[in-house]
Amino acid sequence: MPIRQDISLKLAARRAVLGRCPCCGEGKLFRAYLKQVENCAACGERFGHIRADDAAPWLTLILVGHVFVPLMLIFVATSTLGTWTQAAMWSAIFAALCLAILPRAKAFFIALLWLTGAGEGRQKIA
Repeated sequence: MPIRQDISLKLAARRAVLGRCPCCGEGKLFRAYLKQVENCAACGERFGHIRADDAAPWLTLILVGHVFVPLMLIFVATSTLGTWTQAAMWSAIFAALCLAILPRAKAFFIALLWLTGAGEGRQKIA
């Protein structure tokens, strides 16, 4: 299927990252933390066949590892907090960041795959 011309990638990605249907922006994209809906409740667009697979964890680790770790290293170099205090604090921060970014990264890739039609040629293996 060709790329959908009526919706831009920026608009579809923005809607998806906010947890909404990339097609209409009204229905929810996820029914649980990382479980996408089969169909949009508002417009009926199908999302159940789209598989983001390992793309979302990859993007999450890229963002956390390449953006936040350098900030953490700068803080550690200039801080006077104890080693164990910093280890506990940064572990909690990185876990929270990963948990917050992961569903948004998956939503982004679902929107990208939906927009380009890349997920439509594959059959689900039951």
